[in-house]
Amino acid sequence: MYRNSFLATTAVAALLASGVSASAQIGDQSSSNVETVTVTAQKLADARAGIQTQLGASTYTITAEDIKAAPGGDNTLLSQVILQAPGVAQDSFGQLHVRGEHNGLQYRLNGIIIPEGISVFGQTLDPRLADGVQLITGALPAEYGLRTAGIIDVKTKTGTFDPGGEISLYGGSHNEIAPSIDYGGSSGHFNYFVSGDYMANSLGVESPDGRSTPNHDRTKQWHGFAYLEDILNDNSSLTAVLGTSNDMFQIPNQVGLQPGGLDGIVGLGPLSPASGDYVLQAGGQTALPSQTLDERQREITHYGILSYLYATGAFNVQVSTFGRFSSLRYTPGANLGDLLYDGIGQTAYKRDEAYGLQAEGAYHIGDAHTVRAGVLYQADDIVSNTSSLVLPTAPGSAVNPNPNPLCSDPANTCQTSDVPFAIVDNGTKHAWSYSLYIQDEWKVLQGVTVNYGLRYDQYKAFDAENQLSPRANIVWKPTGSTTIHGGYARYFSPPPIELVATKDLALFDNTTSATGHTDNVPRAERADYYDLGIEQKLSDAISLGLDSYYKASHNLVDEGQFGAPIILTPFNYRSGRQYGVEFTGAYESGDFSAYLNAAYERAVGKDIVSSEYQFNPVDLAYIATRYIPLDHQQIVSLSAGASYLWDGMRLSTDMLCGTGLREDGATPNGGHLPAYVQINLGVSRQFSVAGADGYTARFDVINLFDTKYEIRNGTGIGVGAPQFGPRRGFFIGLSKTL
Repeated sequence: MYRNSFLATTAVAALLASGVSASAQIGDQSSSNVETVTVTAQKLADARAGIQTQLGASTYTITAEDIKAAPGGDNTLLSQVILQAPGVAQDSFGQLHVRGEHNGLQYRLNGIIIPEGISVFGQTLDPRLADGVQLITGALPAEYGLRTAGIIDVKTKTGTFDPGGEISLYGGSHNEIAPSIDYGGSSGHFNYFVSGDYMANSLGVESPDGRSTPNHDRTKQWHGFAYLEDILNDNSSLTAVLGTSNDMFQIPNQVGLQPGGLDGIVGLGPLSPASGDYVLQAGGQTALPSQTLDERQREITHYGILSYLYATGAFNVQVSTFGRFSSLRYTPGANLGDLLYDGIGQTAYKRDEAYGLQAEGAYHIGDAHTVRAGVLYQADDIVSNTSSLVLPTAPGSAVNPNPNPLCSDPANTCQTSDVPFAIVDNGTKHAWSYSLYIQDEWKVLQGVTVNYGLRYDQYKAFDAENQLSPRANIVWKPTGSTTIHGGYARYFSPPPIELVATKDLALFDNTTSATGHTDNVPRAERADYYDLGIEQKLSDAISLGLDSYYKASHNLVDEGQFGAPIILTPFNYRSGRQYGVEFTGAYESGDFSAYLNAAYERAVGKDIVSSEYQFNPVDLAYIATRYIPLDHQQIVSLSAGASYLWDGMRLSTDMLCGTGLREDGATPNGGHLPAYVQINLGVSRQFSVAGADGYTARFDVINLFDTKYEIRNGTGIGVGAPQFGPRRGFFIGLSKTL
């Protein structure tokens, strides 16, 4: 059940340590040596949590019990778990938007940063490895930077606090089958937790036409994880975290379409002036049913963390090295389909090898002050290789120098040959960033705590920038049941450098992929962020929260999907504004728990000033002088859920509701898609077989009322193909504890 999962956390980080008490574990052990190791492990876990603080930020916590109790349990995706937090809106390709931001998420394992990857569809982190998941947002303390829309911090299971394991088989609609296994244990001062899973289904990417099982949408995914910890002595430990994922996707196709509608390509006149559409010809072919397209994408990620923790009580420090390999390969198939539909058939390969150091410490000075400081360094070696099939067009002139029957209007420049040729555009880039911070948590008065600090960030990639950022938060507890928090943060957020396009535009002149040449490099976003909130405990069972925020940005970073490869590209609005309010409520009494979250947001931007070649010139001119809603703005978002344990049976439900993301209307992003509601149900029960305990059966219904709703309709600034939410699906699972 949900245990106060979505209330703003205003306690110090030491209270956010492991949710499993040492005393509970000690009671299960007969060996005094094991008991001592368990107590030491708890002390070190508390010290690790105390190095970082969420004081004054808005923190929403989801426990492992919450995940297992919800429909789908830990067979669901991590993104679906996070969607239940307030202020989170869903998008296509599994993307999440927190408080009107486009991605901007930083993922951490036990507080250690996992470098960003290139993956769009894949879910590298699996919920079954999580002992708890926190979404930290708002006016963040100084230890959080670069990606500031939200911090997704996953506290992993360990063999000390989560001994034993589970083997499971889950599947159902969309031809899904998903076996998994996890196990944790300990031996003396060493403990471990490992997990692995495989999933295959025919709904790997959102349906482009609303069908339950789209055409050409098969996926196969493998994931593995390992947590290894050696407690060296009473004051120190060495921890290794390893993970891998290998995900393969078919890109789903709409059915019944034919090539056409390329009037926006530079250098191409209309084949049919009446329709305004230009139909390309390649190898004597102009027609190709859309259902025969064969686009595929493969995403591979490996990551590792090695951490040394030293804790004495007054002084605690952790030094970690980390690395991540991430690659993405897109292939358009061999039937020239992408070329006929888009004017370009591109094979793309992107790779990012990231590595770095994160060293942080906390020093307690008496009862009033805790000083925290840290240094973070990360380097990236990026590879971007593309081979693009295009068709030639004549050089622009008043009279076509090469009249041919492919163009009905000889006054326009048209396709001059139907023989495609390849343009190779490869590049590499070495990038780096480092950050320093220092802050003081000061207990000014009884019930009043202030956390203030400074952060410095510098990076160099396609651009070089830096910033010194002040941060300040205050928490006031006027009564034992009321907590008020407020904060200010100056933010510095470079664009995701692994996604910056490296296309040499001049190579594509006089081809069916020609564009304008304006292509300013994306720059770092600089923003002022304000947050004010209150939490009220009405009783032991009922808690309520209200949080408001306002953000003003220069060079606001947004992302768009341009072209057939599903690779996002960052760009900047010169000015941006985001503001909103969030409500959270939770109830827990006995075997029943429930929550309700509601959020209102506005997110607007003006004047696109980078990656301009990706956009329609008419749209650019309009946006240059006017604020428009960002394409990912969802004005109202709701999430709710309930769980009840009745006579050994767990009954659960959850709901997602939104007013819809943006679409083009009379102006860019001027309309929004229809509102939607998706309700899910889950039932699970433990049972015995032939006297053997530990069996659990579950039955889940996703989208109970089979609501057909669009996440995207293919229009909007930086929006690709249409995507629909999942149709109704039935799933069953059987698991056995180990």
